[in-house]
Amino acid sequence: MALICLIDDQAMMRDSLATALARLDHKVFAFDNAQDALTHMRQQEADVVLTDLRMPGMDGIALLRELRRLGFDTPVLLMTAHASVETAVEAMKLGAFDYVKKPFDADEIEILIERAVRQRTLVRENEAMRRTLEDWHAENRMVGDSPTMRPVLEKVQRVAQSAATVLISGPSGAGKEMIARAVHAASPRADKPMLCVNCAALSPTLLESELFGHERGAFTGADRTRKGRFELADGGTLLLDEVSEIAPALQAKLLRVLQEREFERVGSSVTRRVDVRVIATTNRDLRDWAAKAKFREDLYYRLSVLPIEVPALTDRREDIPLLLDYFIARIHKREGKERPILSDETARLLHDYAWPGNVRELQNLCERLCVLEAGKTVEPTIVRPLLNGLVKAASAPAQKVAYRDGQILSDAERDLIVRTLERFDGHREKTARALGIGLRTLGLKLKKWREEGSFIETGRRGTSYTALSTEYEPAFSV
Repeated sequence: MALICLIDDQAMMRDSLATALARLDHKVFAFDNAQDALTHMRQQEADVVLTDLRMPGMDGIALLRELRRLGFDTPVLLMTAHASVETAVEAMKLGAFDYVKKPFDADEIEILIERAVRQRTLVRENEAMRRTLEDWHAENRMVGDSPTMRPVLEKVQRVAQSAATVLISGPSGAGKEMIARAVHAASPRADKPMLCVNCAALSPTLLESELFGHERGAFTGADRTRKGRFELADGGTLLLDEVSEIAPALQAKLLRVLQEREFERVGSSVTRRVDVRVIATTNRDLRDWAAKAKFREDLYYRLSVLPIEVPALTDRREDIPLLLDYFIARIHKREGKERPILSDETARLLHDYAWPGNVRELQNLCERLCVLEAGKTVEPTIVRPLLNGLVKAASAPAQKVAYRDGQILSDAERDLIVRTLERFDGHREKTARALGIGLRTLGLKLKKWREEGSFIETGRRGTSYTALSTEYEPAFSV
């Protein structure tokens, strides 16, 4: 059903057309002059305007011109018994949807109305998508103007113009995925899809199917044919997050698709070709891993054609005030609450903090402050319990603190477990495997620390961690 504004100074024509359109389940507002129709449309916009061309006072062309001047994007259908090429050209230049000559039947008008409504819907959907995309880019833009970050952002712009593979490395939480999306957004493939696969989250079998797809019956549970991410991203970009976690057997297949741009689905012998730009991220030193035979050396060189190193937040401290302001403003807009105000002492504390979770940890802190401290002045006493007390800022001297016997060792153990949990985004099975302990042992330790109040686990499946009440600077890293 469409909402139609019908304008015709001839009563018989107006009434018969309104009746015919109403029988087709359209809602019709009929007027004998354009001025009254304009007054009505200011209160209730129509889906389609159906107007006679020649009328006393404001004619159809003048009405069309006035609608466009007022900013209405409503499709306009012009009706006339006196059609001419000049009039049709003028109407189309002004943005008329179509032009129909009297006499006509209801079926002809119905088809035109359906087309007009469909076009208007598509235009508005595209506009909504464009605004959504603009909002996404505004909310996910790279923030930073430090001497360390500036060269990275400049490199993003240069790398984006190439179709070569990119390897983005850096610590967890530093913004590697954001860099990857910035590369895609600045590339000639920006209007094509960008898909992401977390290589650490899937078993080798599932990851192979996810990347390359599978045929029906290829393995247990494969009840239908499925396209993989390489096929779905054809013409666009594929992000391989945590690429270092890909199993050796699958590394060989990935190498082939990078070299030859071709692959086979699981369970198929049909070779398929794709045009996909691959961006990979890792928090490991892949060169070192390749030297130690933990990662294929030829795959490493194929991935690192255009390397980008993302610095830790402690290496770009000048950006911390910018990031704080950016995250707080974004969350404030989303939540609709008053912004928290950081005192000078709090700003200095956050500047000097070590940020083991990097930008992700800073963003999580801003989320908490915007929700829990909206409209308040935030002092250090509020912030300190929210920070990971295990690591002090690199610029701050380590302090010697008296501990009970065995306390330092237990705190070091907790630090190692917390960092490993962060690295695997809360995946306990992978954390336990990496630490060489049982899953039950890990669970018991986390339960004990939560009950003691020395460990906080937040987010879905525990994606953010805070270990409390320790003040030493560990000499190891994960």
